[in-house]
Amino acid sequence: MQMLISTKGRYALRVMIELAQSQSEKPVPLWQIAEKQEISEKYLEAILKTLGQAGLVRGTRGKGGGYLLACDPDACTAGQILRAAEDTIATVACAALSGGHCARADGCLTLPFWRTLQQKIEDFLDSVTLSQLAAPEWADPIGLPGGAVQPETTPPICPQ
Repeated sequence: MQMLISTKGRYALRVMIELAQSQSEKPVPLWQIAEKQEISEKYLEAILKTLGQAGLVRGTRGKGGGYLLACDPDACTAGQILRAAEDTIATVACAALSGGHCARADGCLTLPFWRTLQQKIEDFLDSVTLSQLAAPEWADPIGLPGGAVQPETTPPICPQ
């Protein structure tokens, strides 16, 4: 199974982390964020506009202009950022999960499974703050640095 977060969502997280790590009271220029994150300025402008409309960043114009966080990094979550950037973070295309009407919902045997999975994903996204993501020592909930999955030593398929 694959749940895909779009490029826009991934870039939005990167930009928010970048702004959180800058710890600057001066606005960070668009070109500087674009260069550091290797995102085109035009695409970055669209992402920052979306984040601004969600109240997560604020921009200033003119000399010395740029972008600042408009949210508290200790309170802002990955879930808020992704919801602002993505059309949906649904695990499956299901009208019943997205608040729409589905004629099959009452008899759908898999709907409880999808609802539970969706809730667990949203709970996780809402449990990770921007401060945690911006910290160099960020660890996932099971304590692996940077959220890295440590490969297990697996025995060969056919023992010799």
